[in-house]
Amino acid sequence: MIGQAVIPGHASGNILATDEGLSFWGGVDPLTGVVIDAHHPLCGQNIGDKVLVMPTTRGSCSGSGVMLDLALNGIAPAAFVFREHEDVVTLGAMIAGRMFDRPVPILRLDAEAFVKTAQAKTAELTDRVLVIDGQTIPLHPLPITELILNPSDQAMLDGADGPARRIAMEVICAMATMQGATGLVDVTQGHIDGCILANDANLRFAEKMQEMGGRVTIPTTINAISVDHGNWRSQGVPPDFGLRAARLADAYVKMGARPTFTCAPYLLDSAPKAGENIGWSESNAVVYANTVLAARTVKHPDYLDLFIAMTGRAPLSGVYLPENRAPRRRLHIDLPAGHDDALWPMLGYIAGQLAPDCIPVLTGLEGAKPTPDDLKAMCAAFGTTSAAPMLHVAGHTPEASGFREPTGSITVTRADLARVWAELNTGPQSIDLIAFGSPHFSITECRALAKIATGRRAETTDVIITVGQNVLAEIRADGTLARLEAFGARVIPDICWCSITEPIFPEDARNLMTNSGKYAHYAPGLSGREVRFGSLADCVTAAQTGQAPAIPAWLKGA
Repeated sequence: MIGQAVIPGHASGNILATDEGLSFWGGVDPLTGVVIDAHHPLCGQNIGDKVLVMPTTRGSCSGSGVMLDLALNGIAPAAFVFREHEDVVTLGAMIAGRMFDRPVPILRLDAEAFVKTAQAKTAELTDRVLVIDGQTIPLHPLPITELILNPSDQAMLDGADGPARRIAMEVICAMATMQGATGLVDVTQGHIDGCILANDANLRFAEKMQEMGGRVTIPTTINAISVDHGNWRSQGVPPDFGLRAARLADAYVKMGARPTFTCAPYLLDSAPKAGENIGWSESNAVVYANTVLAARTVKHPDYLDLFIAMTGRAPLSGVYLPENRAPRRRLHIDLPAGHDDALWPMLGYIAGQLAPDCIPVLTGLEGAKPTPDDLKAMCAAFGTTSAAPMLHVAGHTPEASGFREPTGSITVTRADLARVWAELNTGPQSIDLIAFGSPHFSITECRALAKIATGRRAETTDVIITVGQNVLAEIRADGTLARLEAFGARVIPDICWCSITEPIFPEDARNLMTNSGKYAHYAPGLSGREVRFGSLADCVTAAQTGQAPAIPAWLKGA
């Protein structure tokens, strides 16, 4: 049995083990260290001071910010033990040690050592050994690969461009080494994810980098933020929160990023083309870019996204390399007759569960006709349950036919989809709030909603749609906004459901419904509310009646 010290250090504590990856964003409360993901086996457990043992993480790129906040609050795990490669928590731990002197050790063990550690009760580690229940496992440093840098890389690393860019290049090189890369790759554009005021760490990091002279060198967009940037004061947002949230967004704008404030950068006029190397963060955006657009980006952790934007360089690893874009698991879908648009987020969700750490290819859907919005919903849900940066859908995504299909297959049946529906529908039928726009709604989604949202909503049920400023401008111009508002919906830019807080989130709303598989998963932990999931039409019915429809006939087999 052997292991590797990814981030060496000394630690000890009781072991907390799980065989299921955990998204730290939406899965762990950074103020308490308690697991809040209602769908995870560790829900309710406190990870502070534990030696946390899991195969790898999953879900959001924002987990690195949660990890940094846990470290700054003094409630981080004593150490992490992974079996597979992991970037998100690792980057957060690296920043905690390098910039704030709060180191957290991270180990990667071989399969036998991992199983033994997961079964043990206590652990103690040094730079060279891990001791579990008295049994010693030797630890080796990561193998050092010779990283080939060009003169510009070396100049940044030497500090010729200032301390901010030196730190950026140091971290990029360290991550490249951990990923086994031998060089860096040019990227044409960036997308910043760590701009949500989910914790003080994000603000401290951004303002520190800005004060050090940080500035992006490539076109860079910004993710959804925590407030409607231009209107939060009139919306009743407490000034303390609103000012800090705006400061966080402004720090990135001052560093040269474009104030797009959307979690769907693929809907902008700057969307990348097939084969284009980009440096994006935000899980749904990364999965969509790779899967639907055939652009190339690793699922970069928060903070690394800024460093890549500051240098225009990323580790040449993962799905930047064509061979790493090949599917490793085949999932065959028994396509249910009469299905509606709820099928696609459910397929993404279950695909992530069945391929939590590898790229799958979905077959059996060749006769279906998914829209770009359907694929968008699928990618977002897949990024919630899987650590993989992409998937393939035979007959529908650009690279699905470019690789040999994996041998063997897992069949997804109607019964499997019904199980997912039940998993995402744990709340009561009485609905107080309809949540649209996770990720941000597109122009076509807004128009589709306006077409079927006739009459008025129930007086007891709020309807909120989150969008990017680009979409808001178009639906205002073509009359769609007026039709949505006539139905009683509120359309809010800049924020997204993963960052909405009270009072924008109605304080008296206890039960919500959404057509987003991503938000149906995260909402119980993030909002503390009960959740229902369904199609766009089901959500409109709930808005009109205040009641969520029952399981659809196509899932019952009727």
